[in-house]
Amino acid sequence: MTETILANATLVLPTETLRGQVRLRDGIVADIAGGAQVPGGAIDCGGDLVMPGLIELHTDNLERHLQPRPRAHWPHQAAIIAHDAELAAMGITTVFDALRVGSIISDPEANYGEYARELASEIMGLRAQGVLRISHFLHLRAEICSETLVDEMARFGPEDRVGIVSLMDHTPGERQFRDLSKLREYYAGRFAMTDEMFNTHVAQMTALRERLGARHERTAVAEARRYGATLASHDDTTAAQVATSAAHGVHFAEFPTTAEAARACRAHGILVMMGAPNLVRGGSHSGNVAASALADEGLLDILSSDYVPSSLLTGALMLGDQWGDLARGIATVTQAPARATGLADRGRLETGARADLIRVARIGAAAAVRGTWVQGRRV
Repeated sequence: MTETILANATLVLPTETLRGQVRLRDGIVADIAGGAQVPGGAIDCGGDLVMPGLIELHTDNLERHLQPRPRAHWPHQAAIIAHDAELAAMGITTVFDALRVGSIISDPEANYGEYARELASEIMGLRAQGVLRISHFLHLRAEICSETLVDEMARFGPEDRVGIVSLMDHTPGERQFRDLSKLREYYAGRFAMTDEMFNTHVAQMTALRERLGARHERTAVAEARRYGATLASHDDTTAAQVATSAAHGVHFAEFPTTAEAARACRAHGILVMMGAPNLVRGGSHSGNVAASALADEGLLDILSSDYVPSSLLTGALMLGDQWGDLARGIATVTQAPARATGLADRGRLETGARADLIRVARIGAAAAVRGTWVQGRRV
């Protein structure tokens, strides 16, 4: 029997904070008690926050480790292990690794080749060996505007821990990049794309969406059901797009780009997830709706770190300050994502829950993770 006691802590419970202690035994939360006393053998947290481990539903962080520079590819196993360690250090104890399915294979220069099935097998192989520190699930980003979506999704099944399938439509002129001038700037900066190259790209992708988009959308929805995965939409912009998402059975919306779309999500009972970098930076880098504005309207349910792992904790603490309710802010990165994906065993600091916890010190406007425990084991 293994036991750890975190004492003299500010415990972030589901609806309140409490000065007290939490006892971890055999992978679960065995007991919670109030008071500042420090029993023998306990860790004295000195008033630091102790909260559930963070749950990340959508992160591009693994891609950054796989390709640290444009066209500079890194060995997969080393990249996965480094990604896993970084998330643990940022207080994330459960991650849904986002992998794109749907590739462009007719143009070798598109830098949009197939990789998801191989990488998923490598992630799950490292998990089976006990190499990884935190809990990993898969999030398949189903790229509607692609050539190979049907074949790629067929290679996955219920045994692959696919927890989320999101419907991605990156057709130029749609959703996140309705403003083609913004997309032109992005491609010019990242890929050194000339105007002529950009115009050709837009024409090709638009034609591809018209030819295969409807079939791909139907396939992604059906495959999500086959896997037993939660279905998500991505970058909904209009009420009409949200209505389509609702008809597909979407459970949460990733990064709606307008207040109109967020309000429509609320009307359809779809949870709204926003990017923590949007919140931390004070707005969207793409010119879309600010996460803080949706929070003010009560339209923000879940945060995702998206492309900055450290932003998840920072953003949740910022929401706690904005709402004047720390427990509510932390719930956007613990309880809410757990419920959205059916993980009933985690995301709450309460007796009987899985012992995934973090100890956090607030340092001015920043925060430092001083300890991460997964199933009661410090990682």
